[in-house]
Amino acid sequence: MILEQYYLGCLAQASYLIADEDTGTAALVDPRRDVDEYLGAAERRGLRIEHVILTHFHADFVSGHLEVRERTGATIYLGRAGSADYPHESVGDGDHIEFGTVRLGILETPGHTPESISIVVYDKAEDADKPKAVLTGDTLFIGDVGRPDLMASIGMTAEDLASRMYDSLHKKLMKLPDETLLYPGHGAGSACGKNLSSDTVSTIGAQRATNYALQPMTRDDFVAAVTTGQSTPPGYFGHDARLNRSARSTLDETMSRAMTPLSFEEVVRRQNAGAQVLDTRDPDRFAECFLTDSTNIGLGGRYAGWAGTVLDQDRPILIVAEPGREEEAILRLGRIGYDHVDGYLYGGAGTLRDRPELTKSFARLESYQLRNAIDAGTALPLLDVRNPGELECGAIAGSRNIPLGQLRERIDELRDQSGWMVYCAGGYRSSIAASILQQHGFAEVQDLIGGFTGWQSTQRVS
Repeated sequence: MILEQYYLGCLAQASYLIADEDTGTAALVDPRRDVDEYLGAAERRGLRIEHVILTHFHADFVSGHLEVRERTGATIYLGRAGSADYPHESVGDGDHIEFGTVRLGILETPGHTPESISIVVYDKAEDADKPKAVLTGDTLFIGDVGRPDLMASIGMTAEDLASRMYDSLHKKLMKLPDETLLYPGHGAGSACGKNLSSDTVSTIGAQRATNYALQPMTRDDFVAAVTTGQSTPPGYFGHDARLNRSARSTLDETMSRAMTPLSFEEVVRRQNAGAQVLDTRDPDRFAECFLTDSTNIGLGGRYAGWAGTVLDQDRPILIVAEPGREEEAILRLGRIGYDHVDGYLYGGAGTLRDRPELTKSFARLESYQLRNAIDAGTALPLLDVRNPGELECGAIAGSRNIPLGQLRERIDELRDQSGWMVYCAGGYRSSIAASILQQHGFAEVQDLIGGFTGWQSTQRVS
């Protein structure tokens, strides 16, 4: 038996290939939308991907089940409580998918979503009755459980789903042997939970001992524990959940349209007609010179997640990227179903320098420069765009906090000042925030290189 994990750091997302070498049959679990890596691995090993299983309708990325089916003819499997407008087989408690020495047992484990399932993996050549591993999707993470509050928009309460998750954990997953390997759907950095570990594999026994949500407590205490302290979910989550139920276009189809080179004049014309310009360069390069009203989300960070948080789902997107990175920028948007890319600036940002009347810049300050400005009384008001939980480690004195994910909707709270110095934890989100402030007409904007982490280190030295 082959069991391989594919971990995508920028989305903190795990997918799995399970195969039987003797028969050459394979299954994919929760594949991302760009499926070439899985298909290439299968081809090199002489495997046929015949099954593709979704543990639930993902909200944080668009799954590649339709892409896999188009390329391989694989059968799609969904939990019994889920319905979709593409052909699939429904599976639930007591069902098995078997090929060669591999048996995949299905457990219905609602809680994160109503249709969530977990997959118990048996290697019959090793022990036909003892589970080798369990793939828990977004029901059970390492250090956490899946958040139960994402279904409010369709009338399901977080409390009801949390109560169902209590049963899924204690009546099903915790009945597995302690030595069963636990493979989750996400790791640290995902917005699908609040306390996820950076580890990507654990055991049922280790989680029984250390996971806060699995400690002895009443149902009511569990419901309270998992429904409080959750961050605001990114705005694109509902969009992606709907796409994962739909017979949508494949990534290849959307990429072929989006990979359209556009002249500078055409980009400006489309921007004036309502398109949003996404500049994907690193913050230092962006700050030097950018097209007025661009949004900066650098490819070097959690690009797709922040794009889904701060960009409009309905307005066309135009890409500015370092030459040669346009396809990466568009593909990573495709992973979250942002298929409304209409093209990219041919020649990249180098073409901007010849049009100073249409470009802007802003200053990025080192920590010592900000300290000097504060001491001299010349510093701009400070805006902290970190999430509330991050404030526990401190903040720069006198700063105002608005999390980046709420900035656009709360922008009027900042109108009492004409300019702002923005900071985050490391300097990535602050550049996104600075670009948003520029779009909303603030006269002067700066951001802090190295963020609060860099600030803390310089204060300790001094």
